[in-house]
Amino acid sequence: MAGAGAMLMLPGCIAKTALDVATMPVRAGAQAADWATTSQDEADRNYGRRMREQEARESRERKKAEEQRRRECRRAGYRDCD
Repeated sequence: MAGAGAMLMLPGCIAKTALDVATMPVRAGAQAADWATTSQDEADRNYGRRMREQEARESRERKKAEEQRRRECRRAGYRDCD
């Protein structure tokens, strides 16, 4: 009796294995495409990071230019250079 039950399950098991083997290249291709492309969420996150880095860089440059202006003002002999 147990042998008959196993024989009935076997074709389903073989069919499932055949389906897995047949769909494996498609799944691998889909995974490769997922790795190769950037989602909108990732693009937004990357854009935000680039903008924050640019703002920080501009802030440092602005501060450096202001310090340079004050230094030159004092060197020129002016009192109120702020």
